[in-house]
Amino acid sequence: MDEIVKAALKKWPNVPHNYDWLALDARGDWYLRDAQVQQAGPFPQVKGSRIVHDKLKDFIQRNYDADERGAWFFQNGPQRVYVALEAAPWVLGIQAKEGGGFRIETHTGQEVTRVEHTLLDEQGRLFLATDVGLGVVRSMDMVVAVDAVEAQGWTPQEVAFDSLPGRYGYLLKPEAPAKPPQPQTAPAT
Repeated sequence: MDEIVKAALKKWPNVPHNYDWLALDARGDWYLRDAQVQQAGPFPQVKGSRIVHDKLKDFIQRNYDADERGAWFFQNGPQRVYVALEAAPWVLGIQAKEGGGFRIETHTGQEVTRVEHTLLDEQGRLFLATDVGLGVVRSMDMVVAVDAVEAQGWTPQEVAFDSLPGRYGYLLKPEAPAKPPQPQTAPAT
């Protein structure tokens, strides 16, 4: 996490969290979802405005984390901006290395060093359970991914997409926790 973000958290510890204003699609693209977009429909059916500014994307990616519920967020100064996910918390790119082997990297630039197992959902999307967590392979990398599956001897297990968030402990669409009921006071007599 950036030092400026840590300082803002100390200065303003009680800023309300933000929900449904930021989303991550299965290609690793970030989307801003203002109130008008949110009213037009849920993510990913209605995506919003794709973030193309490299410095903003880098800032989001450096400050991307999960809470104890498995809800992923971007720590924007003192405010957590919770992220709606299309498929998984990580979007993975796979490239063939010169001289053999493969490099796997998250959408944030973190290198994956171990693949524990592979999964294939009913839409044909390839997921890798890795040392950094569960990630979906970008569609544009599927040709290389097929080579990696064959070369590594991976046997993708068929899985229902709806089972993945519970199985791997993440939320696709984080929502604000319910407020605890306020104590009732007896009316004055």
